[in-house]
Amino acid sequence: MAVYVAAAMALALFPLVGGKFGVDFVTKTMVFAILALSLELLVGQVGLVCFGQSAFFGIGAYAAVLLTPKAGAASVAWLLPAAVGLAAAYALVVGALSIRTRGVYFIMVTLAFAQMAYYVAHDTPVGGGTDGIYLNFPPTLGPVDLGKAPDVYYATLACLVLSFVLLAFVLRSRFGRALAGIRVNEQRMRAAGFSTYPYKLAAFVLSGAIAGLAGFLFAVKDGFVNPELMGWHISGTVLMMVILGGVGQLHGAVLGAFAFSLLQELFKSHAIFGDFSKHWALGVGLTIIVAVALAPRGIAGRGRG
Repeated sequence: MAVYVAAAMALALFPLVGGKFGVDFVTKTMVFAILALSLELLVGQVGLVCFGQSAFFGIGAYAAVLLTPKAGAASVAWLLPAAVGLAAAYALVVGALSIRTRGVYFIMVTLAFAQMAYYVAHDTPVGGGTDGIYLNFPPTLGPVDLGKAPDVYYATLACLVLSFVLLAFVLRSRFGRALAGIRVNEQRMRAAGFSTYPYKLAAFVLSGAIAGLAGFLFAVKDGFVNPELMGWHISGTVLMMVILGGVGQLHGAVLGAFAFSLLQELFKSHAIFGDFSKHWALGVGLTIIVAVALAPRGIAGRGRG
């Protein structure tokens, strides 16, 4: 607990020394840490490898832009729940159909639903097509103006802490213990009298809602959304974050998000890698392969028996 409090305090104090680039970088990383937490709930706690997380992320982002009035700023008090609710509603539809499948079929069904959302944004006027849409009026809540970088930073930090605490509480509850039982042996849970489908569906919807929260924050931070937010590569990237940090541990998802983002920035540095920085994805990929080989349990599980 003390480590978590210290980490939150360090993030809270970071803007005092981080500079404009540092604040922007950490804000983006915290957004992806929230998205990684949403996927960790499915992958690490339920055993469902989902490739549809980008759809919920993108829906939350698009909702933030599309629901904002063109004549003025919207209130966070209703815009945020609306964005999260729309992402959760799509997760309910996707989960209701995909959870009936297993293994690679589940992966492919969730990927298919994500691609459907992608093409709706990409090929129709609703999502602005390939050009995307700009957020003209950042939402506000009293003195908090999400058009200002410091306000966005602290709002994102607050959402990250709340998401972590919420999931920690859920996983320690009876519901969380049921999810753990489903992950270990679903057939045994059924034999014990548990109807596993509602539990998995509830976890799927909660995961989608948290991913929608991350999407909302991403849209507010950048002031712009485009169909790439729903691309399959976003789901793949977040899955790598979870694996790098350590599957099955909430703090592993956060650590993985920060580690992956730092690796990206490192290999993109022309000052360090010269022309190889153009091929930064290769460097990141090779590093992750080595990291997983040396620490199969991820960063958070390093040194554990």
